[in-house]
Amino acid sequence: MREITCDEITAAVERLCVRAATVLTPDIAAAIERAAGSEPSEAGRAALRDMAENFKCAASEGLPICQDTGMAVVFAEIGQDVHITGGDFEAAVTEGVRRGYVNGYLRKSVVADPFRRVNTNDNTPPVLWTRLVPGDRLALTVAPKGFGSENKSRMRMFLPSAKVQDFEDFIAETVELAGADPCPPVIVGVGIGGTVEKAAMLAKLALTRPIDRRNGDEFYAEMEKRTLEKINRLGIGPQGFGGRTTALAVNINAYAAHIAGTACVVNIGCHVTRHAAETL
Repeated sequence: MREITCDEITAAVERLCVRAATVLTPDIAAAIERAAGSEPSEAGRAALRDMAENFKCAASEGLPICQDTGMAVVFAEIGQDVHITGGDFEAAVTEGVRRGYVNGYLRKSVVADPFRRVNTNDNTPPVLWTRLVPGDRLALTVAPKGFGSENKSRMRMFLPSAKVQDFEDFIAETVELAGADPCPPVIVGVGIGGTVEKAAMLAKLALTRPIDRRNGDEFYAEMEKRTLEKINRLGIGPQGFGGRTTALAVNINAYAAHIAGTACVVNIGCHVTRHAAETL
């Protein structure tokens, strides 16, 4: 049995909140720079160059890549041979988010109640997903989610008779309806199967997968490729200025489904789909 203290967890979450907000992951940064050299639209190329300059300045100055530093989503994989000491795990994660947003001078965007919209002033509470896994390690991923893109999420229940193309069309339609609002080029997270809440979690988790890594199942890897091509034929382009770089990737996660239907959730991430991870 390996002990990890709540103080260690809080410190790690604080670090991850700041890192995710200020340093774009290398896979997305590289994709934006490549697109800036290949995008046929002059306005689109200019927008992509501005994006690249922005994320480089953010990293060098330790400033947020985007003013919307999001609602903190935390994925925790807890080894079953880990013993958490010195307090409550969820409270430790929440305190890490509070410190990250307050000490890191990140925008506080969370209200305590969806109708009585009073700001909590520290960006808590986070959305916390935990999973018990083998081993004696604790893996934490902090994925702040801005709502320009989150607001464009969609869910549909498909009958068993639905074809693969129906799912692909729904994903592409979701991006088309979103237009320029989620600050394209977007990253498209898709969850298919399970129940509604399982599909939604899978879609959000898909946004943390490196965009240069396809689904390990060739069937879904090809589905990701076809859907990305379909989206990039929409003509929305970077920031909605036109062109063929509307999305950088489509990441699909699939799960077992009920015989009577299949849930499909599309969660769109903007061009700064932020996340940072650390293992204790």
